[in-house]
Formats: sequence, C-alpha cells, structure tokens
Amino acid sequence: MIELQALTKRFGPFTAVDDLSLSVGRGEVLGFLGPNGAGKSTTMKMITGFLPPTSGRIQVCGHDVGTHPREAQAALGYLPEGAPLYPDMTPAALLRFCGEARGLRGQALRSAVDRAIERTELQGVTAQRIETLSKGFKRRVGLAQAILHDPEVLVLDEPTDGLDPNQKAQVRALIREMSGDKVIVLSTHILEEVEAVCSRATVMAEGRLRFDGTPAELRQRSRFFRSIELHLEGSPEGAQAALAGLEGVESVEPLEGSAGRSAFRVFPRDKRALLPEVTALAHARGWSTEHVFVDPGRLDDVFRVLTRDGAREERPGTTFEQMSSEAPAQEEATR
Repeated sequence: MIELQALTKRFGPFTAVDDLSLSVGRGEVLGFLGPNGAGKSTTMKMITGFLPPTSGRIQVCGHDVGTHPREAQAALGYLPEGAPLYPDMTPAALLRFCGEARGLRGQALRSAVDRAIERTELQGVTAQRIETLSKGFKRRVGLAQAILHDPEVLVLDEPTDGLDPNQKAQVRALIREMSGDKVIVLSTHILEEVEAVCSRATVMAEGRLRFDGTPAELRQRSRFFRSIELHLEGSPEGAQAALAGLEGVESVEPLEGSAGRSAFRVFPRDKRALLPEVTALAHARGWSTEHVFVDPGRLDDVFRVLTRDGAREERPGTTFEQMSSEAPAQEEATR
C-alpha cells in the first residue's frame, strides 16, 4: 500500500531524510517515533506529494507519487502538522468544501460529512467559526477532513496533539477501529500512544531509520527488559552477592529501600526470565520478600539510546536542538 525506496530529502546542505526504504501493508498502523528534526514530518510530506524527494521513489496504492500524484493523492487522507484550516469557515462548511474537492456530490457528500462529524464527535460545534474553536476541536476538524472520503491510506502527523485525555482516548479508539482495512501512518512523540494504537513502530533520528519492528520488540531492547526489582524486609547479609551468583544474572544494583528494608535490581544475562531463580533463592535463604516486580522494558530508555546516544556516535557535536532549528529554517529557505 505504501512503498518507499531509497528516499532522500535535502534542504541545501542539510539532509532531512537519508536513504529511507520502507513498505507498509493493509491493516498496519505504523508509528513514526523520533525527536524533533528526525525527518518524520518531512517523510509524511513526501508520501502525500506535498514535498518532492531529492531522490528515491514513493508508491501509494500502486501509484507513483512523482509521476501520478493525483491518483496517489486520491487514495490518501492527510492530517498535516498544525492542521491548517480556513478560520472563517465552520466545520460543516469546511467538510462540504473538502468533500466537493474530493469529487463527492449530493447524498454521498451529505453522508460523508455526517459520518466524519459523528466519528470525530464534532456535533456540538459544526456551526461555529473554526477560529473560535479550541486547539483540540481544531485538531478534530483536521482529522475529520482526512477521513471524510474513506481513504485507503491515512497519514496523520501528531493526531492527538492538543487533545485532552478523553479526546485522546476517543481518537485512539477511532484509529483502532479504522485500522482493519486501511494503512495508517502516524507520527507521535507520545511513547504510550505507540503501544496503544500501533501494530508496528519505527524510530528515526537524523533522517535515518534506526528501528523497525513491533512495539513489543521495541520494548524488549530496553536494558531493563525482564530485570527484577526485589524489595526485602531487613538487610539480609550477603543478599547482593547471592543474587549476583545466580547463573543467569548479569549484574545486581542496590536500590534505595525504605526504612528497615533493602532493595536490589537484578539484570538478566541475554534477557532470560529470572523470576523462578530469584524467588527460589529468596525462599531457600529465608528472606522475607516485600515486593517483586518484573520490568517489561522501558520505551523511553530505548528511545533515548536509539536517538540521542546513537545519533551522537554517528555525528559528534550535533545536538537535537540544532537539528530542530535547522530543519524548518532550511525548508523555509527552499520554499
């Protein structure tokens, strides 16, 4: 449904997207993760035909975006960053306008507008001028125009930006509902959102793809994956050494325990499951166990390693603050 082949985009000397190849199939919800300036929004703009690539090829539903942009864009729904809208229009008028631009007429247009309003829960604001709406409602109007024509491919740039927790939950539920027969590509800075709605996660940094897999596989790359946090009553003599002596243990770190208690974090070797060995040792030594927690892995830990640490290794001296300010400036200069 989406095929990116050796995609590269440069703004002068700055490379925003660097040799990106990716395929996305029907039924997948692909999450783009990465810091500001990583190339996520630029990639989305190239997929939708808003920006031409410097090199490489993009196909959407079998249509080459470079040579047959109208056919590709007809299959797309796009929520861009910032959801640019006509502020003097009402949501209902905007959706009718977008529907007509998409070729909808008569009852088909009315049904499409009504369904988009219902799915994005805009019923109470359809007659208000868009400039009077809150940021969250404006974002939902932008989402409504993206899904209006029931496209096969949805490209959503920060779809829950500016929404309150209830609105975020509603949009996430809508994405899951639509995912069965579509391709949905979304960018987000919210790590929990990837697990909530995405079947596949990619991590970009400095325009390069650093990870491509499931959210569970991403979590498993955390150094904390399957580590055990163990809280014991009292301070059993030799507890740390005994834990470190277990066959599958890589290392043991003491943690700050509460008064009269000791705590340790036990890291496994080769990410093996250690809980049976640790609990058996505690039982054999007669330790009174207050709390045992097996860490499922931490997405923020993996994100930091894949983006900040990995990027600095490849391009020393370049900070993400510099990247974030350079990319928009280069893009504006190019325009």
